[in-house]
Amino acid sequence: MPTTMRAVEISEPGGPEVLRPIEAPVPTPGPGDILIKVAFAGVNRPDALQRAGSYAPPPTASPLPGLEASGEVVALGEGVTQWKLGDKVCALLPGGGYAEYVTTPAAHALRVPEGMGMKEAACLPETFFTVWSNVFMRGGLQAGERFLVHGGSSGIGTTAIQLANAFGARVFTTAGSDEKCQVCRDLGAERAINYRDEDFVAVMKPEGGPNLVLDMVGGDYIARNIKSLAPDGRMVHIAFLSGPKAEINFALIMAKRLTVTGSTLRPQSDLAKARIAEELAQKVWPLLDAGRVAPVMDQVFALEDAAKAHARMETSQHIGKIVLQVG
Repeated sequence: MPTTMRAVEISEPGGPEVLRPIEAPVPTPGPGDILIKVAFAGVNRPDALQRAGSYAPPPTASPLPGLEASGEVVALGEGVTQWKLGDKVCALLPGGGYAEYVTTPAAHALRVPEGMGMKEAACLPETFFTVWSNVFMRGGLQAGERFLVHGGSSGIGTTAIQLANAFGARVFTTAGSDEKCQVCRDLGAERAINYRDEDFVAVMKPEGGPNLVLDMVGGDYIARNIKSLAPDGRMVHIAFLSGPKAEINFALIMAKRLTVTGSTLRPQSDLAKARIAEELAQKVWPLLDAGRVAPVMDQVFALEDAAKAHARMETSQHIGKIVLQVG
């Protein structure tokens, strides 16, 4: 094992240009952890928030960005029995994915699905953990229900569309161009609403309104989501690209008996994340093995070009996932 590795650090809070290639010490796995030799690392919105100084890592996490990766298990911490050296995995990370080596709790790793390459596998953890925990565990989506996901062409959106469709829901989505809307329909959305041309509240009204909304936009979408929801509907928030504040008519929540909730993934306990991983292994990984669900890829950048990857993501022109090639 080498003692140093290539990595990318956040040199100071700021724009993509503050991401800087460095040499860093190879981390050592603690009890219950595994050390992964990284092949590819996923790029996600929380990475950009951390880079900007508004999403601090947990106290015990690596300060390096990167919340998901694929690679090979090369060292085991004390007490790890579910993995062996050489296993190919993809994993949710507490941080540190923008590097040649990273540690993570063994229970947060999942095997690379059958027939899937490392590049695609690196796209799975952050989005699949987020979608499964919020749409199915927290939101309680059931077959036959009407599901509306905003940002349908994003990594979260493309995953949510496929999983909701696979489990029998009627899927509706919003996106910002005709090209993105077509991608959403191809993935299983019954209706893709170009928000530049149509109002999703008006489109959903004849359908009876969504039973569940997954929102990552916030801002003025919050009140509009509440207006659109069917009686006994649920709204789950996972991000606020347009801001976390809104003026809300709570009488509508009472009158329609709505549930408004949300979550962030990174601050949750190791045990909570392990439980999500267990459900994914049982209920979702067979769909990936069978090719019924697959990550949508946008672009691959070299590790040293992480700044370009962030710049690409922040244009919001991407469709699906952006990854860094490390190994």
